[in-house]
Amino acid sequence: MKTALDDFIMQRRGIYGVLHVAILILSVILVIAISIDTFKSDTDVVSETYLNIQLWICLFFLADFFIEWVLAARKWVYLASHAVFFIISIPYLNIFRYADIVFPPETEYMLRFIPLIRGGYALVIVVGQLFYNRASSLLVTYMTLLGAAVYFSSLLFYVLEHDLNPMVKGYGDALWWALMDVTTVGSNIYAVTVAGKGMSVALAAVGMMMFPVFTVYITSLVQRGNGNGKPQQ
Repeated sequence: MKTALDDFIMQRRGIYGVLHVAILILSVILVIAISIDTFKSDTDVVSETYLNIQLWICLFFLADFFIEWVLAARKWVYLASHAVFFIISIPYLNIFRYADIVFPPETEYMLRFIPLIRGGYALVIVVGQLFYNRASSLLVTYMTLLGAAVYFSSLLFYVLEHDLNPMVKGYGDALWWALMDVTTVGSNIYAVTVAGKGMSVALAAVGMMMFPVFTVYITSLVQRGNGNGKPQQ
């Protein structure tokens, strides 16, 4: 049976579709690797296993950039508009480790998330093509990005606060903080570090920007229903 994914890969986007789906899958693997490394006993140390995983994934991201550049009809335009994808695909952690450049543990941890920006772009492209209805595509994309923002924020908050904040006894407390903060309701858990306080403001802002998408989607459904229910003249 032919699916929307088959249509996206084989007809609409060709090799670009294959690359974007591969980037999306590798981004999920990278998220899993970050999570496993975070919940180990010592969250401040980047394991060699994680570094190897990130290195190969970043190399694939770089290869994708050069493949798309070679296939682009207007190469200079592609470079100008996609240069940021090259920058975020560089395996900074591996380079810094090889060069013996040492950063504070919190900064080193945040560097892990840079390649995931490339996966976010691939997510927008893939989801946008899989759903023929623009409202549904927008909702799924924003819901996924919102969930990712909550999860990554909770991981960062846990790493930043768990040794200093007596209210953060485990990851569950960090997740509760993120869920309450993104809804702008507020939580009984508050940040004590400067970075944690900044994240509190940023996550609340993300929630205020993304939750109106629900209103847009419901409005679209109501308008479509009203349009279908009108008698034809």
